[in-house]
Amino acid sequence: MIFLSSFKLSEEEVTNANIYPYNVFRRKSVVPFVFAPITAFYGNNGSGKSTILNIMANKLELKGREYATSNSFGIVDYCYKFSEECAYTLGDDESGYPIKRLPANSRYIKSEDILYEIKKIQQRQILGNGMKYDLVKKGLSEKQATQFLLSREGKQQQAFIEFAQEKYSNGETALQYLEEFLIPDALYLLDEPEVSLSPQNQVKLAQEVNHMTRFLDCQFVIATHSPFMLGTLNAKIYNLDTVDYDVQEWYGLENICSIPWGHHIR
Repeated sequence: MIFLSSFKLSEEEVTNANIYPYNVFRRKSVVPFVFAPITAFYGNNGSGKSTILNIMANKLELKGREYATSNSFGIVDYCYKFSEECAYTLGDDESGYPIKRLPANSRYIKSEDILYEIKKIQQRQILGNGMKYDLVKKGLSEKQATQFLLSREGKQQQAFIEFAQEKYSNGETALQYLEEFLIPDALYLLDEPEVSLSPQNQVKLAQEVNHMTRFLDCQFVIATHSPFMLGTLNAKIYNLDTVDYDVQEWYGLENICSIPWGHHIR
């Protein structure tokens, strides 16, 4: 499904060459991005991958969007100005009629969002297991300890300790979180979802994205420089390191074509 057909960045210019986000796209192509069911933005640090996704999220008014602060010194809101100058077109529905609005479940998901949710999930799990262990040591049965933790008093104690403790490190919860969060019939903008995933789980996530676009009417725009994601996704790839934002195959991208792959990741 193609919910979002195209997106064109602002082609306006400002006097100060250092104003964000205009400075990110100076001397770059302003030809619209034309989206496939899966589209990937590839580029090195500073190429504008995350900036483009955030601009898109704000222009499309997606859940999870993050309002950026520009270096405008309170005079002009350049981030808002740039976003307003961008343009987009929506796709057609299954009957061939133009889509009037994006699905309500559409969302922008940043790597920071994933890490934050992972830490909350892990903290609750570890904290609950630790409290249950302490209660059993004090003489309660496992059933009694579980019942206490589910009670109002138990939940209050967990909340108090959770507030006081430091957050736990992230781990393999990332893939589970993403698999549970992504639901059918929606547009998703994913900003470097591979950050907390092992190479094996990056491939699993990419395979799940392929499945959701093929069978569950989802569309994805993904910012990534992971060879494991790029080599597994059935994606149209824009290389943001090029002046004209060339569309390229994953194995021809800089820093990936030099890797001695034995075969395609798929």
